[in-house]
Amino acid sequence: MIEIRFHGRGGQGAVVAARVLALALFKEGRHVQSFPAFGVERRGAPVAAFTRIDDKPILLHTNIYEPDHIIVLDPTLIGIVDVIQGLKRGGWVVINSDRSPEHYTDFKKFKVGTVDANKIALSHGLGSRTHPIVNTAILGAFAKVTGVVGLEAVAEAIKEAFPTKKQDNVQAAMDAYHSVRVRGD
Repeated sequence: MIEIRFHGRGGQGAVVAARVLALALFKEGRHVQSFPAFGVERRGAPVAAFTRIDDKPILLHTNIYEPDHIIVLDPTLIGIVDVIQGLKRGGWVVINSDRSPEHYTDFKKFKVGTVDANKIALSHGLGSRTHPIVNTAILGAFAKVTGVVGLEAVAEAIKEAFPTKKQDNVQAAMDAYHSVRVRGD
C-alpha cells in the first residue's frame, strides 16, 4: 500500500487534489481511497487530505500517520505544521515553491522536489494572484518525481473532475511535470 498526505490551506485545492489523484490511479486499475481531515473549516486554515493506493481492496479506514509521500501546496505551512511527521524513509516531499530543493535543509533525510505551482497556475488563469489554485500543477510534479501515477492518467482524471478550464488544468499539470526540480539537478 502507498499512502500520501497532502498539506494545504483551505481554498487551495488539497482535498480536490487528493480526489483527482485517486481518480487517476483508479483509471490505472488500482484500488484507492481519498478523504480530507479538517480542523477549522475556513478559507486559509491548514487542511490535510489523504490518498491510499493498493493493488487489492483497501480495508483500512484511518487517517494516514506514516505516509510514503507528502505533498505541500503551501510552503508557508512548513514550520507551522510538522509536514514531514511520520514520513517514511525514502519518501518524497513535493513542495509548491519557487525555491530550489536544496533550500529545504530540514528535509535532508528525504527526497525533495519543488515546483513553482503558483506561477504555473497563474499563467493558466487558475485562481487569482492572491489565491492561485495549485492542485493540478502539484499533481503533475508528483507524477514526475514519484512515478506512482502516469501523467496521462492525471490528465484524464483532471478532464473528468473539472467542469471548467479542463485544458488549462491539464496544461498546468503538464508544465509542472516538465519543470519540477529535484535535489541534485
